[in-house]
Amino acid sequence: MPNQTNTLGQAVGALVPSWSPPPFPPYEAMEGRLCVIDPLVPDRDAAALYEANSLDKEGKMWTYLPYGPFASFELYRSWLRVSVLTSDPQFYTIIDKNTQKAVGVVAYLRIDPKNGSIEVGHLMFSPKMQKTSLATEAMYLMMKRAFELGYRRYEWRCNALNQASRKAAQRFGFSFEGVLRQATVSKGRNRDTAWYAAIDEEWPVLKAAFEQWLSPSNFDEHGQQKVPLSSLTEAIVKNWG
Repeated sequence: MPNQTNTLGQAVGALVPSWSPPPFPPYEAMEGRLCVIDPLVPDRDAAALYEANSLDKEGKMWTYLPYGPFASFELYRSWLRVSVLTSDPQFYTIIDKNTQKAVGVVAYLRIDPKNGSIEVGHLMFSPKMQKTSLATEAMYLMMKRAFELGYRRYEWRCNALNQASRKAAQRFGFSFEGVLRQATVSKGRNRDTAWYAAIDEEWPVLKAAFEQWLSPSNFDEHGQQKVPLSSLTEAIVKNWG
């Protein structure tokens, strides 16, 4: 969106014609071919999630999150019960349609309808969904809802030392926007935050890229991808880092 010049000769931002703030995301399920993203219900989902998370024997999935790992099921369920009491973050359970089991958690946060900005985060992907097509479909469904509601900006932030998350953001078509130094203190340690985003004008191409990659025709009889998602999204990414 190119900048403009006002009558004083100063650079100003482009007009946003017919802009109206989108609604707050409805707390409703999103369904794909491989997974359902459902509003998180702690007493329904906690046991399956705790079991799936326990497959990560070393606790690597918790290193860059500001909470966890949890020493017991009771502590984890209690944390979930408190977490879902807020409307922002808005927590969802990721359910594997093949097993009908909860395998991960995701959330919308920093929800700002006034400015049309929303973030995806609190990604707690158990070993049952890490590096799977299901994980990619979950990210597609979250992005799809945000842009179809009318949000202009879709953000991804992570610990700047979390190379796996940074690589995933760019695979999903997010552009790198910089690092906020000493952004927070997490688990008693400094956290620099890497910032990524996709915007609404990029969504049509991103949507086509996700749908092409997720199509069953993109996988051979052994379940191996024929075309990597990164090769479909790389032309959309404005900055790498």
